Amino acid sequence: MKKTLIVTLIVILLFNIGNISITAAANDTNKKENSNIYDVTMKQDILCLMIAYPEYIKNIEKNNGYVYLNMKSGRKICYDDKKVKSVQEKLVNPDLQDTLAQIYPLSPIRCVMRADFDPGRYRSYGLLSEVYGTSKQVIENNLTKVNIIYNNYQFNKCNNASNSLKSVMEELKPLLKMDQNLRNCLLPCSGTFNYRVISGTNRLSPHSFGIAIDLASDKRDYWKWSTKAAGEKRLSSYSTELVKIFEKNNFVWGGKWSHFDILHFEYRPEIILKARYFPSSNVLKKTWYEGAPIQEVSIKNAIYKIDSLIK
Repeated sequence: MKKTLIVTLIVILLFNIGNISITAAANDTNKKENSNIYDVTMKQDILCLMIAYPEYIKNIEKNNGYVYLNMKSGRKICYDDKKVKSVQEKLVNPDLQDTLAQIYPLSPIRCVMRADFDPGRYRSYGLLSEVYGTSKQVIENNLTKVNIIYNNYQFNKCNNASNSLKSVMEELKPLLKMDQNLRNCLLPCSGTFNYRVISGTNRLSPHSFGIAIDLASDKRDYWKWSTKAAGEKRLSSYSTELVKIFEKNNFVWGGKWSHFDILHFEYRPEIILKARYFPSSNVLKKTWYEGAPIQEVSIKNAIYKIDSLIK
Protein backbone atom coordinates (compact mmCIF):
# COMPACT_ATOMS: atom_id res chain seq x y z
CA MET A 1 0.00 0.00 0.00
CA LYS A 2 2.81 2.39 0.99
CA LYS A 3 4.82 1.46 -2.13
CA THR A 4 1.78 2.20 -4.33
CA LEU A 5 1.27 5.57 -2.62
CA ILE A 6 4.95 6.51 -3.03
CA VAL A 7 4.92 5.53 -6.72
CA THR A 8 1.76 7.58 -7.24
CA LEU A 9 3.30 10.62 -5.55
CA ILE A 10 6.45 10.31 -7.66
CA VAL A 11 4.39 10.11 -10.86
CA ILE A 12 2.41 13.21 -9.82
CA LEU A 13 5.61 15.06 -8.93
CA LEU A 14 7.25 14.19 -12.26
CA PHE A 15 4.10 15.21 -14.13
CA ASN A 16 4.03 18.59 -12.36
CA ILE A 17 7.74 19.15 -13.00
CA GLY A 18 7.12 18.38 -16.67
CA ASN A 19 4.25 20.87 -16.80
CA ILE A 20 6.39 23.54 -15.10
CA SER A 21 9.17 22.95 -17.62
CA ILE A 22 6.76 23.17 -20.54
CA THR A 23 5.19 26.36 -19.12
CA ALA A 24 8.60 27.91 -18.52
CA ALA A 25 9.69 27.05 -22.06
CA ALA A 26 6.47 28.51 -23.46
CA ASN A 27 6.96 31.69 -21.43
CA ASP A 28 10.53 32.00 -22.71
CA THR A 29 9.30 31.57 -26.27
CA ASN A 30 6.58 34.21 -25.79
CA LYS A 31 9.11 36.63 -24.31
CA LYS A 32 11.43 36.13 -27.27
CA GLU A 33 8.58 36.57 -29.75
CA ASN A 34 7.34 39.72 -27.98
CA SER A 35 10.89 41.10 -27.89
CA ASN A 36 11.30 40.34 -31.58
CA ILE A 37 7.99 42.03 -32.46
CA TYR A 38 9.00 45.07 -30.39
CA ASP A 39 12.35 45.35 -32.20
CA VAL A 40 10.74 44.86 -35.62
CA THR A 41 8.09 47.51 -34.90
CA MET A 42 10.73 49.93 -33.61
CA LYS A 43 12.84 49.47 -36.76
CA GLN A 44 9.80 49.99 -38.98
CA ASP A 45 8.75 53.11 -37.06
CA ILE A 46 12.21 54.63 -37.23
CA LEU A 47 12.51 53.86 -40.94
CA CYS A 48 9.17 55.60 -41.61
CA LEU A 49 10.34 58.61 -39.61
CA MET A 50 13.65 58.78 -41.49
CA ILE A 51 11.84 58.60 -44.84
CA ALA A 52 9.25 61.17 -43.73
CA TYR A 53 11.77 63.70 -42.41
CA PRO A 54 15.02 63.11 -44.34
CA GLU A 55 16.37 66.65 -43.94
CA TYR A 56 15.80 66.74 -40.20
CA ILE A 57 16.74 63.29 -38.84
CA LYS A 58 20.48 63.03 -39.26
CA ASN A 59 21.24 59.86 -37.31
CA ILE A 60 20.06 57.45 -34.64
CA GLU A 61 21.78 56.28 -31.49
CA LYS A 62 21.29 53.89 -28.60
CA ASN A 63 22.19 54.90 -25.05
CA ASN A 64 21.46 53.01 -21.80
CA GLY A 65 18.77 50.94 -23.51
CA TYR A 66 17.00 53.93 -25.08
CA VAL A 67 16.95 54.72 -28.80
CA TYR A 68 17.14 58.36 -29.94
CA LEU A 69 16.74 60.27 -33.18
CA ASN A 70 19.53 62.80 -33.63
CA MET A 71 18.01 65.89 -35.20
CA LYS A 72 19.50 68.51 -37.50
CA SER A 73 19.47 71.06 -34.64
CA GLY A 74 21.49 68.71 -32.41
CA ARG A 75 18.50 67.80 -30.28
CA LYS A 76 17.81 64.15 -29.44
CA ILE A 77 14.26 62.78 -29.46
CA CYS A 78 13.57 59.51 -27.61
CA TYR A 79 11.73 56.78 -29.52
CA ASP A 80 10.30 55.00 -26.45
CA ASP A 81 10.39 56.56 -22.98
CA LYS A 82 9.19 53.17 -21.59
CA LYS A 83 6.45 54.77 -19.49
CA VAL A 84 3.01 53.21 -19.15
CA LYS A 85 0.53 55.94 -20.09
CA SER A 86 -3.19 56.52 -20.13
CA VAL A 87 -4.85 57.79 -23.30
CA GLN A 88 -4.81 61.32 -21.90
CA GLU A 89 -1.13 61.08 -21.02
CA LYS A 90 -0.35 59.94 -24.55
CA LEU A 91 -2.17 62.98 -25.92
CA VAL A 92 -0.26 65.35 -23.62
CA ASN A 93 3.22 63.84 -23.85
CA PRO A 94 3.55 61.05 -26.42
CA ASP A 95 6.87 59.57 -27.42
CA LEU A 96 7.47 58.51 -31.01
CA GLN A 97 6.34 54.97 -30.28
CA ASP A 98 2.99 56.30 -29.02
CA THR A 99 2.68 58.46 -32.13
CA LEU A 100 3.02 55.48 -34.48
CA ALA A 101 1.44 52.72 -32.39
CA GLN A 102 -1.98 52.84 -34.08
CA ILE A 103 -1.88 52.04 -37.79
CA TYR A 104 -3.93 54.44 -39.87
CA PRO A 105 -6.48 52.64 -42.12
CA LEU A 106 -6.06 53.54 -45.80
CA SER A 107 -9.26 51.80 -46.87
CA PRO A 108 -12.55 53.76 -47.02
CA ILE A 109 -14.68 53.89 -43.86
CA ARG A 110 -18.33 54.68 -43.22
CA CYS A 111 -18.53 54.31 -39.43
CA VAL A 112 -16.97 56.11 -36.49
CA MET A 113 -13.83 54.27 -35.40
CA ARG A 114 -13.69 52.17 -32.22
CA ALA A 115 -13.12 53.93 -28.88
CA ASP A 116 -9.75 55.70 -28.51
CA PHE A 117 -8.58 54.70 -31.99
CA ASP A 118 -7.06 57.98 -33.19
CA PRO A 119 -4.03 57.32 -35.45
CA GLY A 120 -2.18 60.60 -35.91
CA ARG A 121 -3.84 62.39 -33.00
CA TYR A 122 -0.92 61.59 -30.67
CA ARG A 123 1.53 64.27 -31.82
CA SER A 124 5.21 64.47 -30.92
CA TYR A 125 5.54 68.21 -30.37
CA GLY A 126 9.30 67.85 -30.14
CA LEU A 127 9.37 66.47 -33.68
CA LEU A 128 6.84 68.97 -35.07
CA SER A 129 8.70 71.96 -33.63
CA GLU A 130 12.03 70.66 -34.98
CA VAL A 131 10.61 70.38 -38.48
CA TYR A 132 8.09 73.23 -38.78
CA GLY A 133 9.28 75.83 -36.27
CA THR A 134 10.05 76.29 -32.59
CA SER A 135 8.01 79.49 -32.11
CA LYS A 136 5.19 81.46 -33.69
CA GLN A 137 7.67 83.79 -35.35
CA VAL A 138 9.76 80.97 -36.82
CA ILE A 139 6.64 79.16 -38.07
CA GLU A 140 5.29 82.34 -39.67
CA ASN A 141 8.60 82.78 -41.48
CA ASN A 142 8.17 79.24 -42.88
CA LEU A 143 4.71 79.89 -44.31
CA THR A 144 3.88 80.23 -47.99
CA LYS A 145 0.59 80.67 -49.85
CA VAL A 146 -1.30 77.81 -51.47
CA ASN A 147 -4.26 78.40 -53.76
CA ILE A 148 -7.40 76.58 -52.60
CA ILE A 149 -9.53 77.09 -55.71
CA TYR A 150 -10.71 80.69 -55.09
CA ASN A 151 -8.46 81.91 -52.29
CA ASN A 152 -4.88 81.66 -51.08
CA TYR A 153 -4.16 80.10 -47.69
CA GLN A 154 -0.99 79.96 -45.63
CA PHE A 155 0.76 76.62 -45.23
CA ASN A 156 4.18 75.55 -43.97
CA LYS A 157 6.74 75.13 -46.77
CA CYS A 158 9.08 72.91 -44.73
CA ASN A 159 9.35 69.17 -45.43
CA ASN A 160 7.23 69.45 -48.63
CA ALA A 161 4.06 70.25 -46.65
CA SER A 162 2.88 73.14 -48.86
CA ASN A 163 3.95 71.32 -52.03
CA SER A 164 1.89 68.31 -50.96
CA LEU A 165 -1.16 70.52 -50.43
CA LYS A 166 -0.59 72.07 -53.87
CA SER A 167 -0.52 68.55 -55.35
CA VAL A 168 -3.82 67.77 -53.65
CA MET A 169 -5.43 70.86 -55.17
CA GLU A 170 -4.08 70.13 -58.63
CA GLU A 171 -5.65 66.67 -58.50
CA LEU A 172 -8.94 67.97 -57.16
CA LYS A 173 -9.50 70.85 -59.60
CA PRO A 174 -10.57 68.77 -62.65
CA LEU A 175 -12.98 66.75 -60.47
CA LEU A 176 -14.92 69.69 -59.02
CA LYS A 177 -17.22 70.24 -62.00
CA MET A 178 -18.02 66.54 -62.30
CA ASP A 179 -18.45 65.73 -58.60
CA GLN A 180 -20.78 68.05 -56.70
CA ASN A 181 -20.46 66.08 -53.47
CA LEU A 182 -16.68 66.45 -53.54
CA ARG A 183 -17.10 70.18 -54.15
CA ASN A 184 -19.51 70.49 -51.22
CA CYS A 185 -17.06 68.71 -48.91
CA LEU A 186 -14.15 70.89 -50.02
CA LEU A 187 -15.60 74.40 -50.26
CA PRO A 188 -15.67 76.84 -48.67
CA CYS A 189 -12.39 76.05 -46.90
CA SER A 190 -12.54 76.84 -43.16
CA GLY A 191 -8.85 77.68 -42.72
CA THR A 192 -5.24 76.56 -42.40
CA PHE A 193 -2.62 78.33 -40.28
CA ASN A 194 -3.91 79.60 -36.93
CA TYR A 195 -1.52 79.80 -33.98
CA ARG A 196 -3.74 78.55 -31.15
CA VAL A 197 -4.18 75.79 -28.60
CA ILE A 198 -6.67 72.95 -29.01
CA SER A 199 -9.93 73.93 -27.31
CA GLY A 200 -10.00 72.87 -23.65
CA THR A 201 -6.28 72.04 -23.54
CA ASN A 202 -2.90 73.76 -23.39
CA ARG A 203 -1.59 71.78 -26.40
CA LEU A 204 -0.84 73.56 -29.65
CA SER A 205 -3.16 72.72 -32.52
CA PRO A 206 -1.51 71.31 -35.65
CA HIS A 207 -2.91 74.45 -37.30
CA SER A 208 -0.32 76.34 -35.21
CA PHE A 209 2.44 74.65 -37.24
CA GLY A 210 0.74 75.41 -40.55
CA ILE A 211 0.35 71.72 -41.45
CA ALA A 212 -3.44 71.30 -41.17
CA ILE A 213 -6.42 72.38 -43.24
CA ASP A 214 -10.11 72.42 -42.33
CA LEU A 215 -12.45 72.10 -45.29
CA ALA A 216 -16.16 72.95 -45.57
CA SER A 217 -17.73 72.83 -42.11
CA ASP A 218 -20.82 70.88 -41.09
CA LYS A 219 -22.35 70.79 -37.59
CA ARG A 220 -21.87 67.00 -37.59
CA ASP A 221 -18.12 67.17 -38.25
CA TYR A 222 -16.66 67.30 -34.74
CA TRP A 223 -17.07 64.82 -31.90
CA LYS A 224 -17.68 67.62 -29.37
CA TRP A 225 -20.40 69.19 -31.53
CA SER A 226 -22.15 66.04 -32.67
CA THR A 227 -23.53 62.67 -31.62
CA LYS A 228 -21.92 59.49 -32.87
CA ALA A 229 -25.03 58.72 -34.95
CA ALA A 230 -24.94 62.15 -36.62
CA GLY A 231 -21.20 61.80 -37.21
CA GLU A 232 -21.74 58.44 -38.91
CA LYS A 233 -24.44 59.93 -41.11
CA ARG A 234 -21.98 62.61 -42.20
CA LEU A 235 -19.26 59.99 -42.79
CA SER A 236 -21.59 57.86 -44.91
CA SER A 237 -22.00 60.68 -47.44
CA TYR A 238 -18.47 62.12 -47.35
CA SER A 239 -16.44 62.10 -50.56
CA THR A 240 -14.15 59.05 -50.58
CA GLU A 241 -12.30 60.48 -53.61
CA LEU A 242 -11.43 63.62 -51.66
CA VAL A 243 -10.04 61.56 -48.77
CA LYS A 244 -8.13 59.27 -51.12
CA ILE A 245 -6.35 62.20 -52.81
CA PHE A 246 -5.36 63.78 -49.50
CA GLU A 247 -4.03 60.45 -48.18
CA LYS A 248 -2.10 59.86 -51.42
CA ASN A 249 -0.27 63.11 -50.62
CA ASN A 250 0.54 62.17 -47.00
CA PHE A 251 -2.37 63.79 -45.17
CA VAL A 252 -4.30 61.97 -42.44
CA TRP A 253 -8.04 62.55 -42.15
CA GLY A 254 -9.73 63.32 -38.84
CA GLY A 255 -12.74 61.32 -40.03
CA LYS A 256 -10.74 58.18 -39.23
CA TRP A 257 -10.51 59.00 -35.52
CA SER A 258 -12.91 57.86 -32.81
CA HIS A 259 -12.75 61.51 -31.68
CA PHE A 260 -13.85 62.39 -35.20
CA ASP A 261 -12.92 65.68 -36.86
CA ILE A 262 -14.35 65.16 -40.31
CA LEU A 263 -13.45 68.52 -41.89
CA HIS A 264 -9.80 68.20 -40.75
CA PHE A 265 -6.81 67.02 -42.81
CA GLU A 266 -3.26 67.07 -41.43
CA TYR A 267 0.09 66.61 -43.15
CA ARG A 268 1.66 63.65 -41.33
CA PRO A 269 3.87 61.67 -43.72
CA GLU A 270 5.18 59.27 -41.05
CA ILE A 271 1.64 58.06 -40.28
CA ILE A 272 0.74 57.48 -43.93
CA LEU A 273 4.10 55.83 -44.73
CA LYS A 274 3.67 53.30 -41.94
CA ALA A 275 0.14 52.52 -43.14
CA ARG A 276 1.45 52.11 -46.68
CA TYR A 277 4.57 50.04 -45.99
CA PHE A 278 3.79 48.18 -42.76
CA PRO A 279 0.02 47.76 -42.36
CA SER A 280 0.55 44.61 -40.25
CA SER A 281 3.66 45.42 -38.24
CA ASN A 282 3.03 42.68 -35.65
CA VAL A 283 3.31 39.97 -38.31
CA LEU A 284 6.83 38.61 -38.54
CA LYS A 285 8.17 38.53 -42.11
CA LYS A 286 11.35 37.37 -43.83
CA THR A 287 12.87 40.80 -43.31
CA TRP A 288 11.59 43.56 -41.01
CA TYR A 289 11.66 46.09 -43.86
CA GLU A 290 9.58 43.99 -46.26
CA GLY A 291 7.08 46.37 -47.86
CA ALA A 292 9.34 49.43 -47.99
CA PRO A 293 10.75 50.68 -51.35
CA ILE A 294 14.26 49.33 -50.74
CA GLN A 295 15.39 50.04 -54.30
CA GLU A 296 15.95 53.67 -53.28
CA VAL A 297 19.53 54.34 -52.16
CA SER A 298 18.54 56.65 -49.29
CA ILE A 299 16.22 53.99 -47.89
CA LYS A 300 18.88 51.29 -48.21
CA ASN A 301 21.24 53.53 -46.24
CA ALA A 302 18.60 54.13 -43.56
CA ILE A 303 17.98 50.37 -43.24
CA TYR A 304 21.74 49.79 -42.85
CA LYS A 305 21.94 52.41 -40.08
CA ILE A 306 18.98 50.92 -38.25
CA ASP A 307 20.28 47.33 -38.53
CA SER A 308 23.73 48.43 -37.32
CA LEU A 309 22.21 49.92 -34.18
CA ILE A 310 19.32 47.57 -33.34
CA LYS A 311 20.38 43.94 -33.60
